[in-house]
Amino acid sequence: MSLTLAIVGRPNVGKSTLFNRLVGKRLALVDDQPGVTRDLREGEGRLADLRFTVIDTAGLEDATDDSLQGRMRRLTERAVDMADVCLFMIDARVGVTPTDELFADILRKRSKHVILAANKAEGSAADAGVLEAYNLGLGEPVRLSGEHGEGMTDLYTQLMPLADAAEEQAQDEAPDTDIELDEDGEGETPLITAAKPLQVAVVGRPNAGKSTLINKIMGEDRLLTGPEAGITRDAISLRIDWADPDGDSTPMRIFDTAGMRKKAKVQEKLEKLSVSDGLRAVKFAEVVVVLLDAAIPFEQQDLRIADLAEREGRAVVIAVNKWDIEEEKQEKLRDLKESFERLLPQLRGAPLITVSAKTGRGLERLRSAILRAHDVWNRRVPTAALNRWLTAMLEQHPPPAPQGRRIKLRYMTQAKTRPPGFVVMCSHPDKMPESYNRYLVNGLREDFDMPGTPIRLTLRGQGDKNPYKGRRKKNAGALAKHLKGRA
Repeated sequence: MSLTLAIVGRPNVGKSTLFNRLVGKRLALVDDQPGVTRDLREGEGRLADLRFTVIDTAGLEDATDDSLQGRMRRLTERAVDMADVCLFMIDARVGVTPTDELFADILRKRSKHVILAANKAEGSAADAGVLEAYNLGLGEPVRLSGEHGEGMTDLYTQLMPLADAAEEQAQDEAPDTDIELDEDGEGETPLITAAKPLQVAVVGRPNAGKSTLINKIMGEDRLLTGPEAGITRDAISLRIDWADPDGDSTPMRIFDTAGMRKKAKVQEKLEKLSVSDGLRAVKFAEVVVVLLDAAIPFEQQDLRIADLAEREGRAVVIAVNKWDIEEEKQEKLRDLKESFERLLPQLRGAPLITVSAKTGRGLERLRSAILRAHDVWNRRVPTAALNRWLTAMLEQHPPPAPQGRRIKLRYMTQAKTRPPGFVVMCSHPDKMPESYNRYLVNGLREDFDMPGTPIRLTLRGQGDKNPYKGRRKKNAGALAKHLKGRA
């Protein structure tokens, strides 16, 4: 579901009714009185064979202050900025109002694609309102009835090419992951080029200094910064050719994300959207830089963010910011490394870099760590080397023997890269304890120089090759039955 559709319009034009029809459930409250919807509601929309994310928004009102209506309007504008397509809905029975004209002008400036819909258009009473809709300058209106399901075919016709374009763009921008390899561990490594830059997401808690760090990398103030936590609202991507001191540059797309707080503390609806936007940035990244505050490193939320990046199979770099104001640097660094090993064993060996976004110290080390993590993420190991290694690991520490039957590990190969994925053919894979899996994964990290990157290890049974298994018991039963019959 790469397409996001936001339904916007004045209060009481039928947005929630259409939302419920598209998601196939009564998720949104519907009533004749205006202003029932206040928050943004997201659902999985379905229209024939199209699948997309649909957002129901609060009614647009002409208020820009900090009143409830003003906050609801800002929330809706945020949804407009996030969405690929806006469905701007008017009430065909009422016709075009001055408020409709005002918001049509806003949408023309803010939204990439706008579909104009004249709702409540069943019957001849709506004809005049449908004709008036042409005056908004948003093209031909789709004549709809969200309540009765009329006009869905016309809506599908408008959405289909936009959904295809969004799908194509998502595939172009998404990183290549889980690349299949042949038996010899060979396969094409995607090159870093201007057309396909290295994608890096900078994530962390609010006020860790993410935007300040990216501004320093860019060499200019491209992002709003300040002492207040939570200034960044959405994931913003910036292109840069990041050069080393020798002048060798690497094309990158760097995502600045909103600070991610504990779920229980994320109360404001705008912040919920911002956090989900940051999670999407992690999925679109190849390398994730988890930025910590040197004063309060490895808080619970930092650990969750790093674990999320590992579960998504992304290369991870841990960067500790505000190092310029740290007094006991050597002691602090020793404590950081000890905490990292203890709290994030799944990322054992990942680079831990100290930086100062304010002064720019440590940025060259950060660049090198990102490129190194990306290189390890693409690491390939030949099958012959893997099987020699496996034999040595088995001799050093044989697998357990549940119920007296030893698990035999026969053969190993690398099946994927980005992140590295290995398959071991063995007997009784379901009986292998997790501790032995960790023993193998840690050995792979150490012996094949793959620190920090997620490693996927799959145990696969080869099936029983004895064609006579079970037949002896069956034949014995048949013989006993035969002898009993003769007796």
